[in-house]
Amino acid sequence: MTDAADRDHVKPPQRLKPEVSPYRWTMLGGVWLLYFCFGLIVTSMAPLVQPIADDLGLSHSAMGGVLGAWPLVYIASAIPCGAFLDRVGARRALFLAVLIIAASGALRGLAPGHLSLFLAVGVFGLGGPLISVGAPKLIALLFESRERGLAMGIYITGPALGGVLALSLTNSVLMPLFDQDWRVVLFAYAGFVGACSLAWLAICAHPSARALERQAAAEPRQPQFQVFAELLRLPAVQIVLLLGIGSFFFNHGIGSWLPEILRSGGMSAAAAGYWASIPTAVGIAAALIIPRLASPERRVPILLALFLSAGAAALLLQNPPGPLLAGGLMIQGVARSTMMTVAILVLMETRGLAAQSRGLAGGLFFTAAEIGGVLGPLCVGALSDATGSFAAPLYLMTGVCLVMALLLARLWRLERA
Repeated sequence: MTDAADRDHVKPPQRLKPEVSPYRWTMLGGVWLLYFCFGLIVTSMAPLVQPIADDLGLSHSAMGGVLGAWPLVYIASAIPCGAFLDRVGARRALFLAVLIIAASGALRGLAPGHLSLFLAVGVFGLGGPLISVGAPKLIALLFESRERGLAMGIYITGPALGGVLALSLTNSVLMPLFDQDWRVVLFAYAGFVGACSLAWLAICAHPSARALERQAAAEPRQPQFQVFAELLRLPAVQIVLLLGIGSFFFNHGIGSWLPEILRSGGMSAAAAGYWASIPTAVGIAAALIIPRLASPERRVPILLALFLSAGAAALLLQNPPGPLLAGGLMIQGVARSTMMTVAILVLMETRGLAAQSRGLAGGLFFTAAEIGGVLGPLCVGALSDATGSFAAPLYLMTGVCLVMALLLARLWRLERA
């Protein structure tokens, strides 16, 4: 037999098809658990602000700086974390991420003062990007396009439910249980997250998980700086990054100030808290439905509808308590919980984006997005101080949504060219 005949009989290596592996749903459950831990630790300090400030002698301004420590670190670390994830694989990177998050929770409980608490919260910014970037990359490997939206919709409910648990249990159950000691409460949360890291390790020990990692590692790679430059040259990627900034500007700006916006309309603090929970409850349901509907041919129209709905919701928030305000809060919950997910789906399937570059692309997305996440609350606060009300910030949010709609139209034309 000739060499040519030998070559004709050599079968190319078979790629692992995710749809034939039922274990992908178990791994999705593991990703959901890690994102639950993300939301739990992010939110864990919010109900403890006053006892922490009283114990450490911190002003509200100092506590505000502490709470903003992790997004600042996140902005700087998201791109290196994306490159690190591409190099070592999602299994190991996500395990490291949850260990870092647990360490951040424990270090907060050990902090003796302002600087140490600031640094402890900042540590979270090293682990958070690994989950934010690693989760969509792993889902892209595990699920084909027709199931990818459903899978992302499922795991994105994790941080919301983790935040709900922290808000609902901290002061009602854990603080009384631990004799009002906020440090022990944070240790308890950190211990839970540490246990979840072991659960993820067990899930990743399965042969299907190892096979998936071997497949990803076999993909040809380019130098990271070359990939980074190539990504930034893609016009579609540039537009999606801008959409990420706008989405986080809206989400963090509205979300951080929503109780105060409602109180400025005449509500009591208790009533504002109740009404402010409406977007979260609606958003959990929307996260399970809308990404599943966002098939490739529907993603741009759905994202357009979300941007326009978010802009309308910002206007409706200026109404007094009643049906219009309730409708605005519900629409806002749908938009806030799904804009980011659908935008990431668009990014992960952008023409010219190689599968092995998805981690770095995700890092770019969250780096850009967190810039909006920092600027959104700052702009809302500055405008409200300057004007004496929240009307101008809410009009600004509507304007941002309209700009994102125009950018999306440009992206649609690029993808169809």
